[in-house]
Formats: sequence, C-alpha cells, structure tokens
Amino acid sequence: MSLHKLTLHELQEKFTKGEVTAREIVSAYSLRIKQVEPKVKAYITLVKESAMAQAEALDQKLKSWRRTMPLMGMPLAIKDNICTEGVLTTCASRILGAFVPPYDATVIARLRGQGYLLLGKTNLDEFAMGSSTENSGFGPSRNPWNLSSVPGGSSGGSAAAVAADECVAALGSDTGGSIRQPAACCGVVGLKPTYGRVSRFGLVAFASSLDQIGPITKDVTDAAMLLNVIAGHDPLDSTSANVPVPDYTKALKKKDVKKLKLGLPREYFAEGLDQEVERAVREAAEELKKLGGEIKDVALPATDAAIATYYLIATAEASSNLARYDGVKYGLRSKQTKDLLEMYMKTRQEGFGPEVKRRIMLGTYALSAGYYDAYYGKAQAVRTLIRRDFEAAFQEVDLLVTPVMPTPAFKLGERIQEPLQMYLSDIYTISANLAGIPAISVPCGFSKAGLPIGLQILGRPFEEETVLRGAYAYEQATGWRAKRPNIR
Repeated sequence: MSLHKLTLHELQEKFTKGEVTAREIVSAYSLRIKQVEPKVKAYITLVKESAMAQAEALDQKLKSWRRTMPLMGMPLAIKDNICTEGVLTTCASRILGAFVPPYDATVIARLRGQGYLLLGKTNLDEFAMGSSTENSGFGPSRNPWNLSSVPGGSSGGSAAAVAADECVAALGSDTGGSIRQPAACCGVVGLKPTYGRVSRFGLVAFASSLDQIGPITKDVTDAAMLLNVIAGHDPLDSTSANVPVPDYTKALKKKDVKKLKLGLPREYFAEGLDQEVERAVREAAEELKKLGGEIKDVALPATDAAIATYYLIATAEASSNLARYDGVKYGLRSKQTKDLLEMYMKTRQEGFGPEVKRRIMLGTYALSAGYYDAYYGKAQAVRTLIRRDFEAAFQEVDLLVTPVMPTPAFKLGERIQEPLQMYLSDIYTISANLAGIPAISVPCGFSKAGLPIGLQILGRPFEEETVLRGAYAYEQATGWRAKRPNIR
C-alpha cells in the first residue's frame, strides 16, 4: 500500500520498526500533494522543503539510537489559525496575510516535542467564521468526494487534506462545529474535546468561551493518539483545566458498548433533517444497540434556542477579539490616510471579508449600551439552560447519538449569499460548544449522490474516553472507514 494511504497508527508502526524512513514519508506526501492539491486546494501555505530537512535530520539522529515517540516523523497539517513559529499564519484573512508568529501555540510545541513533521497550514473560513470554507480570503477548498461540493467549515482545509491523503492527520479548531461538520462532509473523524482539555494558547481567538482545538484523522485510533499528545493543563492558558489526562488509546480495547446507555435527543430528529441523513443515523443507532448499547429517547428542550444563543455569544466575543486588528500592532495597515481614525477604518474595511464584518457588526450591536442585557445577557442565561439540559440528559444516559449536519455537503456557491441557511448547517453541533462537552463525528454512510454522512457522539465533560469507546466500537463494526474518495 502507498504510504499516503496509511492511517497514523499504521504509519507510526512502520516508522517505529524502521521499515520506512522519515525522508520516504515526506517524499510520499509531497508527491501526493503535487498530484491532488491543485484540485482540492486544502492548503494556504506549504513547507515541504522544511519538512524534508527535518526528516533528513531525524533519520540521521535515529541511526545511532532508534527510539521513537508516537508522532515522531508523522506528517501533519495545521489549521491556519494556530500559531507556528516562523511559518506564515494568516487565519485566511488579508489583514494577517503577512503575519509570521514569533512563537508556537502550546499544541504545536507539544507536537514539536514529539518530532512531528509540519507539511503546511490549511485553509479555513476567515478567522474560522463560516461553515463551508468559502469565506476564505484565499478562495474555497473543495470536497475530495465531489469537487463541486464544499468540504465544510471552518476547518474545511484540514478535513479535505486528511480525506484526500495530503497529510496523515491534521489539527482544526471547533467554535460551533468547525471540526465535526467538515469531518462529516469529508468522511473522516473529527473530535472536539471538552472545553479546557486542550490549551488554546496560540489559537487565534474567534469566540474565546467556545473555541477548542482538536484532531481530524482517518480513524478513531488516530484521534485518540493525537489527543494523547495535545491534551493537558497549560499554565499559559487561564481556561485550561488542571485535570488528569488518561491514555485515550486504552479506551479502544473494547469493541462493544455493553452497559452503556445511549440517548437519542428527539429535538435532533425534527423537521429539516434530510431523510438520507436521518436514515443513516438511525441505522447507526441500531448498530450500536446490536453492540450491547441500550437506546433511549431523551429531551433537550432548549435546543430550539441554540442557534440564536450561539450567534449572539459568538459574534459578541468576536467583536471584542477582533478589535485588536487596527493596523497599529501587526498585520495589514492601510496607506495614505489623513488621520488615525481613517487608518483604523480603512485597514478594517480592506482587511476583513464580508462575513467577518457581518459578525463584528452583530456582536458590537449586541454589546452596545441599551442592548447588552436584552441580547447578550439573555443569551448567556439561555446558555446555562442548554448546559443544564445536557446535565439532565447525562443523568439518564452515558452518551448522546445525533446527526452532525441536517444535510450532506452542499454545492459550492449554494448558500454563500444566504447567511441564515449557512448558519443552520451547524444546528446540531453548536450546543456541544455552548455546554463545553466533548463530541466526535465518525462516518456512518453515504447519500445517493455519493457524499459522506456523519454520526455525532457526545459525552459528559472530560469523558472523552467514553466518547472514543462508542465511536471506536461503531467504526470497527462497520466498513465506512475503509472507503476513500477516488481523486487522482
């Protein structure tokens, strides 16, 4: 089998045994990227030469003493809103088009400590604001299963790169479904950890109380391996949770879900859910039942308010976070302006795309005098209700099983002029971010058009082990993970 087709754990096993060198790995992926990247457009920045130099140095080092770590020599892609020292980090925005961070995000520092190989930075919706990667300042990425369809967003570039075998695994960020939704669109695995499980230091902020870094991989085992490395307390991040980090791969020893109670939230199977998606998810629930799980209907009454709550909180926090881009400290600065105010205004007008401007205006309005209590304050109160809904549900069940998206991946350009339709793409994923709980997307079928459909499994805070166990059991019992897009 070609090296680029292997999963992370398969490639790591070959590398550990000395059956393949780091140079051979980078060469295989460089060739694959050359073949398919012009069609998929998953990357904003490629650093293949740097990866090759690192690979050669690693091979030399291992000649004298072959001791490897789980991610040593593994070629990864990183979403372009995660800071990488010395490598362009643009957030897919003109305003940061030339920004080269002087430091690594904590997750990158942990990967470097393992000896990983960075292939490049992947495309995204500008500042992670979107559900299709069409809001990128560098043009959209494409779905490897159908190049006329979106790969999802905002981590669409990372998901497309994994699905197209342009990297062995990738990191994305999830504010309202931005890991799980593109993973579902592209037929790969996407895990959003519990808020605070993975450090956000070095992640360019969109909505600070919602953002979370997580892995996008070819299978569940790879997700567990990558989470093992990036999880853990970080004193540089005040929201990082100081809780023990287990070995997540040990949760994969069981290939069943015996003694686990699985809840089907009735609000997630209401009007608006595509019939093909509903059928695939219900069949997945039946498969989990065959594996020993007990299926039970549960209620999440505040679900109807989740979209409105999310877009008030997220835009308000975005308005605050993006105020730093003023042309003074770093990034784009508009030229030939007569005073400071004009420089601020023209810099933001030229640097930000339409979706970012839309969300800044919405957030500024929600935070303005006279409206703060009416909008932002009420949204935070409803957020509490949403979290309590999950707490009540998890008194009855161990995991929740839901769709990831209402539909399979839609066509490029189909919703870009209809923001409300685009926002509804995340209707089943945003509640997990509002509640801060872990959730994973795994492939569970295909539409008649041949596009992947994702199954979402949600768990209690800091119980990623149980989420991974459920996802792994389902993955092993079905053959969806073996299907790959036919792109050359």
